Amino acid sequence: MKPKSGTIKVQVTRRYDAAIERVFDAFLDPAQAGKFMFATPNGQMIRAEISPRVGGSFVFVDRRPNGDAEHYGTYLEIDRPRKLVFKFAVAKDAAESDVVSIDFLKREKRCEISLTHEMSAKFEKHKDKVAEGWTSILTGLATTLQQLVM
Repeated sequence: MKPKSGTIKVQVTRRYDAAIERVFDAFLDPAQAGKFMFATPNGQMIRAEISPRVGGSFVFVDRRPNGDAEHYGTYLEIDRPRKLVFKFAVAKDAAESDVVSIDFLKREKRCEISLTHEMSAKFEKHKDKVAEGWTSILTGLATTLQQLVM
């Protein structure tokens, strides 16, 4: 995917020892997603709401020591279990939003995720922090998937 003019892309990839459908579904189930989407080790997820349909939205609020961190999105594409695309913002009525696209690839009995976050080039200095954030989220997803097996 070529970024639009004036945008940059951050890409993160991760493999999971789980069926592609389980990995995909975790993103759309509030009980599971609330454990890893925008959750931090020193925070407490106080709100995880998902309306899993094209045009539907999500909101995650993680209570952190320095205040609540709110994350909002609207689903643009849901193609189970191959692709999930959503607009993403950290303010409820943000004038601008980023686009996050997640491709789910079946690898034998495993699943690989390729996540691409497209954002305005004016935020280029935050590119590494965005990559770290998504890496942490995808690590949290691995922990969530392991807990479901136990």
